[in-house]
Amino acid sequence: MVRICIDIGHGGSDTGACYKGRKEKDDNLKLGLAVSKELRRHGILVDETRTTDITLSLEERSNFENKKKYDLFISFHRNAFKPEQANGVETFTYINQTLKAKNLAHKIQKALVGVGFTDRGVKKANFHVLRETKAPAILIEVGFLDNAKDNQLFDSKFDEIVKGISKAVLDEIGIKYEEYSQPEILYRVMAGSYSNKENAERQVERLKKAGFDAVIMPYKA
Repeated sequence: MVRICIDIGHGGSDTGACYKGRKEKDDNLKLGLAVSKELRRHGILVDETRTTDITLSLEERSNFENKKKYDLFISFHRNAFKPEQANGVETFTYINQTLKAKNLAHKIQKALVGVGFTDRGVKKANFHVLRETKAPAILIEVGFLDNAKDNQLFDSKFDEIVKGISKAVLDEIGIKYEEYSQPEILYRVMAGSYSNKENAERQVERLKKAGFDAVIMPYKA
C-alpha cells in the first residue's frame, strides 16, 4: 500500500512568514491536514510530521521520514519577500532529483497555476528536507503570505487548491481521483456550519433545488 509523508512546515515558536497578523505555520497546517484527509479518503496511508502547533527542527522532520519507507515526501510552505512585491507559486525538488519527484513537482505546479497563482516555476534547491529524506521529495511554496492577491486566492480557492494537489499526487501514484458523493457534499456543507436547525434546513432546501439528494445532516447546536 502507498504511504506518503506530509511535512507541515514551521509550527510552535517557529511561525514562518508573518504578515498583518497572518502566520505561515497556520496556513501550512490547514492545507497539509486537508490534503492528508483527501489522500486518506483514497486509501493512502499518510503520516504528518505535525498535526498541531508544535515546534520541530529540520532534523526532527527528516528523522521522522527516515524511520519508515515512504513513496513520497511533500513539504508544505508559503513564501515571503517584501510586502506586496512578489507573488506566485513555486515547487522545489532536490538538486539531484529523482524522476518521480520531478514529475510530481510539475504536476502540482500545473495544478496550482490552474487555480490562479502566478507560475514561478519548478526549481531545484539544497533544502534540508529535500536532501536528507529518502523518499522522492518536493517542497511547495503555495503563494506569498505577504501578498494580498495570493492570500485571497489561498482563502477563496482553498478547496480547489486541496483538490488540485491531491489529484496531482494520486495521478503520480496511479490512483484515480474520486469526487465526493452527493451525501458527502451535503455533509461537508452542513456539518458544523449552522448555529440553528432553521438555518440548516434552509440550506438543505437550497441544495435540493440544485439537484442534490434530500439528506438532513447534523447542525451545530
